[in-house]
Amino acid sequence: MSTAEPLVLLPGMGCTAALWAGLDLPGAPVTPVLEEAALDAEVDRLLRVLPERFALAGLSLGAIVAMALVRRAPARVTRLALLSTNPCAPTSAQRSGWADQRAQLAAGSARALQTSLLPLLLAPGVLASRPDVVATTLAMADAVGAAGYDRQLRLQGTRVDERAGLARVRCPTLVLAARDDRLCRLDRHEEIARLVPRVRLAVVEDCGHLSPLEQPAAVSAHLRAWLTADVLAPAVR
Repeated sequence: MSTAEPLVLLPGMGCTAALWAGLDLPGAPVTPVLEEAALDAEVDRLLRVLPERFALAGLSLGAIVAMALVRRAPARVTRLALLSTNPCAPTSAQRSGWADQRAQLAAGSARALQTSLLPLLLAPGVLASRPDVVATTLAMADAVGAAGYDRQLRLQGTRVDERAGLARVRCPTLVLAARDDRLCRLDRHEEIARLVPRVRLAVVEDCGHLSPLEQPAAVSAHLRAWLTADVLAPAVR
């Protein structure tokens, strides 16, 4: 049975709705961009503008916002998909890295920062042979702009440990990892899958962090199955 609620897709840092453009999904998904510089403010904003009830998927920073959103308003989220993400609070090394990226952004541009991050965002084979994916990744940074990218970096710094909240999630949940993701390792997704009661863990092979751009057919298939599943199979423990 298919979900009747609209689908909301939250993109990662430095990304726009173009992240999802190649997916084959039913209906017309809602694709907001992350705008606020703090997690609670972003969740407040989304709860004001999103439908009363919705299926929710997010990638990377978008999934971090999704975890906070379902923690804050569980009755509004009918099902949850978390892609290429990390449920933990920021480390000191991450905070230092984000500070360096903000300095780089202030001295250059969103495109320049995104260019420096390409080896973390895309698999080596994609960087070498998929100029279309590289161009889309850089164009998304252009669209986010320096000010928007800076707000998203500050938003990253307000993350909290979401693991206790994940154990209280009751809606059908998909955890979708990318095998070659250098930013969010598979073990982070396995940890999420151990916490959420009604969950399926899946892995996209031969894929880096921005899985909807690199492997849209595989990501579409997993999301369509999630949207139509009444009860998801247990994760592999």
